[in-house]
Amino acid sequence: FTLPNKESTNMSLLTHLLACLFGMGSWVSINGLWVELPLIVPQIPEAWYLPSYLSVIIQMANIGPLFVTLMHRFRPGTLNERAVIYVIIGLGTVATFLLGFFWKETVVVAGVARSVPLLVLTFFLAAVDCTSSVTFLPFMMRLKSQYLTTYYIGEGVSGLLPSLVALIQGAGVVHCINSTQSVNYTLNIPNGSVTFDLQAQYQPANFSTEVFFFFLSAMMLVCLGAFLLLNYHPSVAREQPNSRYTNGVKQKPKNRELVEQNPMMDPYRPENQKPRSSFGTGSYSWMEVFYIFGILAWVNALSNTVLPSVQSYSCMPYGNNAYHLSASLAALSNPLACFIAMFLPIRSLLFIGALAVIGTGVGVYIMIMAVLSPCPVLVNDTSGGVIIVLAWVLFILTLSYVKVIIGVILRDEGHSALVWCGAVVQLGSLLGAVTMFPLVSVYDYFSSGDPCNTKCS
Repeated sequence: FTLPNKESTNMSLLTHLLACLFGMGSWVSINGLWVELPLIVPQIPEAWYLPSYLSVIIQMANIGPLFVTLMHRFRPGTLNERAVIYVIIGLGTVATFLLGFFWKETVVVAGVARSVPLLVLTFFLAAVDCTSSVTFLPFMMRLKSQYLTTYYIGEGVSGLLPSLVALIQGAGVVHCINSTQSVNYTLNIPNGSVTFDLQAQYQPANFSTEVFFFFLSAMMLVCLGAFLLLNYHPSVAREQPNSRYTNGVKQKPKNRELVEQNPMMDPYRPENQKPRSSFGTGSYSWMEVFYIFGILAWVNALSNTVLPSVQSYSCMPYGNNAYHLSASLAALSNPLACFIAMFLPIRSLLFIGALAVIGTGVGVYIMIMAVLSPCPVLVNDTSGGVIIVLAWVLFILTLSYVKVIIGVILRDEGHSALVWCGAVVQLGSLLGAVTMFPLVSVYDYFSSGDPCNTKCS
């Protein structure tokens, strides 16, 4: 037994930091666009129809991961994985930078002004972020297994950081102000009367939307820098267990020391166990593989599209503070779950299923509150706001932990398993979006009410 020297610890910390910054670039641009909507919507012709347009555009952008997955399946090794990552990070950097200049420009289409530049650039951003699911994760196969959890922490930060910056900016802060209205004299009141009505008004931002988009572009540049260092920094190269994967194709090891290393994931797996299936290393039966991917699709559908699409309906009736607290603390719960998974990785499939059930149960409560909006349970009680905030925290915390542990499990099954992991993540999100879009945007199944004037008995 030898203690790690200071140089080796510093190298490890550097690689953890770079993996985190690399993961941060995965969804930072789209997450940033969503939290900036309260400042964008009042200045464009689409108004509050924009979120539904964005949902459709983001799902159309799944053509990116579909292409990568099909290439990996039918032409393995043809697609240069590193080159694809360079292209999508560069595209994301340029697109967010251009948004800073053109986000409120309009083009007349069929006699109606439309925010064509915003919608087109959003498509490119969505293509970048969706494709990152099937390229960033497999790239992490080149590093030791412990760095995958750090990558997931960075992915969680990609939602947290834009939310915190938007809070500092003051995006979406509503104040209720008095507006006087004179009542008609036909009411037989001698001198007429004046009633006071509360009117919702968005507060001016502390800095502009343009500055926010330039900040997102800078974050993408940081991601690009982290990726460059992960590829070329000598210290990181020494952290790579082997060089078995080139463009997603497994290479034969040159000596016995380069045989597949699985030290972290399953210490109870017999060394000479007969393969239970042709998936990955054969550690799981096909029934277990379908179980893992089924849970992965389900939790991503719930946490990425189904519940976020009704977050405002579930929280706004309890007040602006409840809404902003739930959004901010939920965003914090994601990297927190990844942090917990780093030190407490429980890989039991039964435990993962139980956590998914708990998270789903909490999600059902949130959905019921959204359906009951604008008058959900305990709407006039402080405890109602506390419960809904805690519900959002617990919901994201449990399902984020499940996603990380499944990623850790699939990492041990090889490069191909991580590609399919990313594909199933996008499939689950797509199914969730297709389900919720008509309910929210077409049939108006949910009602938000007026944040200042809704009265509930």
